[in-house]
Amino acid sequence: MIAILFLKLAAVPFAAGLAATGLGFLFLWPKSGREAAARFVCTLLACTVAGPILAIAAYCWWPALFASSGQFAILAGGPAELGVLMVAAPFLVLAGLPAWWIVGAVLLWFERRRSKDIAEIAHDAAEAVRQVRESL
Repeated sequence: MIAILFLKLAAVPFAAGLAATGLGFLFLWPKSGREAAARFVCTLLACTVAGPILAIAAYCWWPALFASSGQFAILAGGPAELGVLMVAAPFLVLAGLPAWWIVGAVLLWFERRRSKDIAEIAHDAAEAVRQVRESL
Protein backbone atom coordinates (compact mmCIF):
# COMPACT_ATOMS: atom_id res chain seq x y z
CA MET A 1 0.00 0.00 0.00
CA ILE A 2 2.78 2.45 0.90
CA ALA A 3 4.74 1.49 -2.22
CA ILE A 4 1.72 2.29 -4.41
CA LEU A 5 1.29 5.66 -2.69
CA PHE A 6 4.98 6.43 -3.20
CA LEU A 7 4.73 5.49 -6.88
CA LYS A 8 1.73 7.78 -7.32
CA LEU A 9 3.51 10.66 -5.58
CA ALA A 10 6.70 10.13 -7.57
CA ALA A 11 4.92 9.73 -10.92
CA VAL A 12 3.52 13.25 -10.99
CA PRO A 13 6.83 15.14 -10.62
CA PHE A 14 8.47 12.64 -12.97
CA ALA A 15 5.84 13.25 -15.64
CA ALA A 16 6.13 17.01 -15.09
CA GLY A 17 9.91 16.72 -15.41
CA LEU A 18 9.51 14.85 -18.69
CA ALA A 19 7.15 17.51 -20.02
CA ALA A 20 9.38 20.39 -18.94
CA THR A 21 12.48 18.70 -20.35
CA GLY A 22 10.69 18.12 -23.64
CA LEU A 23 9.70 21.78 -23.79
CA GLY A 24 13.27 22.78 -22.98
CA PHE A 25 14.60 20.55 -25.74
CA LEU A 26 12.33 22.39 -28.19
CA PHE A 27 14.23 25.60 -27.49
CA LEU A 28 17.76 24.22 -27.20
CA TRP A 29 18.61 20.69 -28.27
CA PRO A 30 21.26 18.98 -26.08
CA LYS A 31 24.71 18.52 -27.58
CA SER A 32 25.21 15.06 -26.10
CA GLY A 33 23.44 12.31 -24.24
CA ARG A 34 25.23 13.32 -21.06
CA GLU A 35 23.94 16.89 -21.37
CA ALA A 36 20.43 15.57 -22.01
CA ALA A 37 20.60 13.43 -18.89
CA ALA A 38 21.93 16.33 -16.80
CA ARG A 39 19.19 18.62 -18.09
CA PHE A 40 16.56 16.01 -17.28
CA VAL A 41 17.87 15.52 -13.73
CA CYS A 42 18.01 19.29 -13.10
CA THR A 43 14.49 19.72 -14.42
CA LEU A 44 13.19 16.76 -12.44
CA LEU A 45 14.68 18.11 -9.22
CA ALA A 46 13.20 21.55 -9.86
CA CYS A 47 9.78 20.01 -10.59
CA THR A 48 9.97 17.94 -7.42
CA VAL A 49 11.21 20.70 -5.10
CA ALA A 50 9.95 24.00 -6.51
CA GLY A 51 6.82 22.68 -8.25
CA PRO A 52 4.78 21.97 -5.11
CA ILE A 53 5.88 25.30 -3.65
CA LEU A 54 4.66 27.08 -6.78
CA ALA A 55 1.39 25.11 -6.73
CA ILE A 56 0.84 26.02 -3.07
CA ALA A 57 1.51 29.67 -3.86
CA ALA A 58 -1.04 29.47 -6.69
CA TYR A 59 -3.51 27.85 -4.30
CA CYS A 60 -3.04 30.68 -1.80
CA TRP A 61 -3.51 33.25 -4.55
CA TRP A 62 -6.43 31.53 -6.34
CA PRO A 63 -8.13 28.91 -4.11
CA ALA A 64 -11.35 28.97 -6.14
CA LEU A 65 -9.51 27.50 -9.12
CA PHE A 66 -8.51 24.44 -7.13
CA ALA A 67 -11.95 24.06 -5.55
CA SER A 68 -13.74 24.27 -8.89
CA SER A 69 -11.32 21.81 -10.47
CA GLY A 70 -12.16 19.28 -7.77
CA GLN A 71 -15.87 19.82 -8.36
CA PHE A 72 -15.36 19.45 -12.11
CA ALA A 73 -13.58 16.12 -11.62
CA ILE A 74 -16.44 14.88 -9.47
CA LEU A 75 -18.96 15.92 -12.13
CA ALA A 76 -16.88 14.05 -14.71
CA GLY A 77 -17.08 10.92 -12.57
CA GLY A 78 -13.59 11.00 -11.08
CA PRO A 79 -12.17 11.76 -7.66
CA ALA A 80 -11.76 15.39 -6.59
CA GLU A 81 -8.01 14.86 -6.23
CA LEU A 82 -7.74 14.30 -9.98
CA GLY A 83 -9.10 17.77 -10.67
CA VAL A 84 -6.70 19.35 -8.21
CA LEU A 85 -3.85 17.40 -9.80
CA MET A 86 -4.86 18.63 -13.25
CA VAL A 87 -4.63 22.21 -12.04
CA ALA A 88 -1.38 21.70 -10.11
CA ALA A 89 0.49 19.82 -12.87
CA PRO A 90 1.18 22.91 -15.05
CA PHE A 91 2.76 24.62 -12.06
CA LEU A 92 5.10 21.66 -11.65
CA VAL A 93 6.09 21.95 -15.31
CA LEU A 94 6.57 25.72 -15.05
CA ALA A 95 8.86 25.24 -12.06
CA GLY A 96 11.07 22.88 -14.06
CA LEU A 97 11.44 24.98 -17.21
CA PRO A 98 14.14 27.42 -16.04
CA ALA A 99 16.13 24.80 -14.10
CA TRP A 100 18.69 24.01 -16.80
CA TRP A 101 19.39 27.66 -17.58
CA ILE A 102 19.79 28.57 -13.91
CA VAL A 103 22.17 25.65 -13.28
CA GLY A 104 24.07 26.53 -16.46
CA ALA A 105 24.40 30.17 -15.43
CA VAL A 106 25.71 29.21 -11.99
CA LEU A 107 28.21 26.74 -13.47
CA LEU A 108 29.40 29.32 -16.02
CA TRP A 109 29.84 31.85 -13.23
CA PHE A 110 32.00 29.39 -11.27
CA GLU A 111 33.90 28.35 -14.41
CA ARG A 112 34.93 31.96 -15.01
CA ARG A 113 36.37 32.04 -11.47
CA ARG A 114 38.12 28.69 -11.67
CA SER A 115 41.58 29.93 -10.57
CA LYS A 116 40.28 31.95 -7.60
CA ASP A 117 40.13 30.85 -3.98
CA ILE A 118 36.99 30.90 -1.81
CA ALA A 119 37.59 34.43 -0.50
CA GLU A 120 37.93 35.85 -4.01
CA ILE A 121 34.77 34.02 -5.11
CA ALA A 122 32.89 35.39 -2.08
CA HIS A 123 34.16 38.89 -2.92
CA ASP A 124 32.98 38.49 -6.53
CA ALA A 125 29.57 37.27 -5.33
CA ALA A 126 29.21 40.23 -2.96
CA GLU A 127 30.18 42.60 -5.77
CA ALA A 128 27.63 41.00 -8.11
CA VAL A 129 24.88 41.35 -5.48
CA ARG A 130 25.89 44.97 -4.91
CA GLN A 131 25.68 45.71 -8.65
CA VAL A 132 22.25 44.09 -8.92
CA ARG A 133 20.95 46.10 -5.95
CA GLU A 134 22.27 49.36 -7.45
CA SER A 135 20.63 48.61 -10.78
CA LEU A 136 17.22 48.13 -9.11
